[in-house]
Amino acid sequence: MPVPALAADSEVAQQMPANSPVSESAANVTRKRQIVISIPDRRLAVLESGAVVRIYPIAVGSTRTPSPDGDFVIINRAKDPTYRHGDAEIAPGKDNPLGSRWMGLSLKGYGIHGTNMQNSIGKASSHGCFRMRKKDVEELYTLMQVGDAVTVRRERDAMIAQVFAAPATTPVAANVLDAKTQSNSEVQMASVAEKTTVETTQQ
Repeated sequence: MPVPALAADSEVAQQMPANSPVSESAANVTRKRQIVISIPDRRLAVLESGAVVRIYPIAVGSTRTPSPDGDFVIINRAKDPTYRHGDAEIAPGKDNPLGSRWMGLSLKGYGIHGTNMQNSIGKASSHGCFRMRKKDVEELYTLMQVGDAVTVRRERDAMIAQVFAAPATTPVAANVLDAKTQSNSEVQMASVAEKTTVETTQQ
């Protein structure tokens, strides 16, 4: 019997361990790519060596379930994740609230993923995670890897203004991307590099 889609107000998921491995040890890889997310703009940018190479529209958390801000890293990735909540389970497919791709953040329960509600993109409508359109999240998945930094800002500060004003491939000033971000990322990866599962997600 098919597992029914969960109600919108109970979107707390647990992924199956087998499909979210840490693919490599982040300590041995030089990272050149970084994600920058602007909550007020509801957009996600990919930077490579300081240059903006992609910008995507996203859905962010609602006022009742806001998205976190701060400096994080990607700790795991999964293709076609399984959604779990309580006794219910939704297999990969069109009814899966996580869509076709998952990239988990170092803040437990949060990630960047697809969605089965494409019309939510561009809105403050998620349960804290960052939702993307199918084609966008699948492209992003090919660009990012475990250990890459993710910077999320709740306000339009100088860094956000520069990143999202810049056309693709325009270098962003090195001092705008706070050195603290790199330091925080290294500390976080040291503590999560061995994790292989995402226990819960706020989608």
